[in-house]
Amino acid sequence: MKRVIVTGGTGFVGANLTRRLLAEGHEVHLIVRKGRAMWRLSGIEDRVILHETGLDDPAGLTTAVSGIRPDWIFHLAAYGAYSWQDDAPRIMATNAAGTVNLVEACLKSGFESFVNTGSSSEYGFKDKAPSETEWLDPNSCYAVSKAAATHYCRYISRSRDVNLTTLRLYSVYGPYEAPGRLIPALVLRGLAGELPPLVDPEVARDYVFVDDVCDAYLLAAGGRAPGRGAVYNVGTGRQVRLREAVDIARKTLGVSAEPAWGAMPNRSWDTSVWVADSGLIRRELGWRPRFDFESGFRRTAEWFSARPELAEFYRKEERALSGKKP
Repeated sequence: MKRVIVTGGTGFVGANLTRRLLAEGHEVHLIVRKGRAMWRLSGIEDRVILHETGLDDPAGLTTAVSGIRPDWIFHLAAYGAYSWQDDAPRIMATNAAGTVNLVEACLKSGFESFVNTGSSSEYGFKDKAPSETEWLDPNSCYAVSKAAATHYCRYISRSRDVNLTTLRLYSVYGPYEAPGRLIPALVLRGLAGELPPLVDPEVARDYVFVDDVCDAYLLAAGGRAPGRGAVYNVGTGRQVRLREAVDIARKTLGVSAEPAWGAMPNRSWDTSVWVADSGLIRRELGWRPRFDFESGFRRTAEWFSARPELAEFYRKEERALSGKKP
């Protein structure tokens, strides 16, 4: 059993990872900000230990971390990943400066492994699957902040000789994904025999199921990369175009409605090429995705179907967010 810190544990990927860690018998401490939403932790609130402090509070982080004395740290807290999160100073303060504050607090306490969360958006637009050594050309303020955090973590790992790894996540989907995102919208509208507004059918993503992403976090923490400051792409290596995703949703959920392509305008980050080169994590950590998009989508639809009480919550949240999206 490991004593573990998770930041971002009330978020989508963090909540899935928290549940996975509990299932494997680890002692889980969540560093959470004031005013956080707790709905993703329903049913496990009494099994985690909460520490209320912000990434912008170095003293509070130091106090929390020194009291926990963690073996592993999983840093997933972030701001700016969604289109309606567009406060640039907050993005930089949370993702760049906040990462520095957390790492510094953890260095004082000591640890076996620290796993930082990066983003495929650090690469910017590429015409092929970029390897981890590809030139970074961030395509948003969020991407700039994540690239800065990745560089900082890599530098600290090498200069201080600590096990600090970054996982660059591609398009994660699955249970507890945020309302307003494509996959929950496809599932919930599909269960009602409908389809959501859609952008260009050629827009592509490398969709990676959240259970596979949790596998990557555990392998990164429990293994030892050949070199310090390792960075790994976490994606399937196969991109799925929106046309294909909608076809799979219609087949899985029995939707007869025809897609209205272009009913929603393309976003600034939409592209026809977005796919991971995941060769390095496969070779060095032995990670392999267990779910292709069709099987992961089916698993997600089954999860929603088994929780009808969440459907109305998601619809209300989506309506509230619709007024915030550019």
